[in-house]
Amino acid sequence: MFASVCLHIASAQEVIVNPALGISQLDLATLRAIFGMHLSEWPNGTRVTAFVMEPDSKLHARFAKNVLRVFPYQLEQAWDRLVFSGTGQAPLVVHSPEEMRRRVAATPGGIGYLPSGYPADSVVQVEIFKQ
Repeated sequence: MFASVCLHIASAQEVIVNPALGISQLDLATLRAIFGMHLSEWPNGTRVTAFVMEPDSKLHARFAKNVLRVFPYQLEQAWDRLVFSGTGQAPLVVHSPEEMRRRVAATPGGIGYLPSGYPADSVVQVEIFKQ
């Protein structure tokens, strides 16, 4: 008999989603697929819209390294390949945590991240776990 072990990933950033998605947790592999722009639809069929902070921001670097477990330049290279090959698009860039919160809240299928402790009214904070 096999037991499934889930490890919660704690970080200084909170992953947030649009409340209409009705989700409260995601596994790390799914989160990496979303921000790697390899997952285009949520299980309910809603289009995924990923938001990120500016690539040179400290918040973005911490999110990439501490949550996704990749270097920011690796994300950017993957996004560039998708865009230049015409097979995908990069996530939408926002310029502040407040803009991130507002855009995720206003976008069906929206996902992004905020600094831990940042007011997250109108969005849902999602628990990330590793299986």
